[in-house]
Amino acid sequence: MEGKEKGHIFFASESVGEGHPDKLCDQISDAILDAALEIDPEAKSGVETVAKSGLVVLLGELRMKNRDQINLEQIA
Repeated sequence: MEGKEKGHIFFASESVGEGHPDKLCDQISDAILDAALEIDPEAKSGVETVAKSGLVVLLGELRMKNRDQINLEQIA
């Protein structure tokens, strides 16, 4: 993304500490995608994971062949 002045570039990043729920959530979402791609190399995942106080919620969509072969609860 370029700023108002030519050559000015904006940079943003997110950083959280070890053990932060966002890290766990990212690992779950990545594991779901990895499992889906093992079953169907053409799988598409738009899954977000959120967690709080022992509760994990999966949001989004997972498009793949043989969807019944993946156990989302077991992965999460």
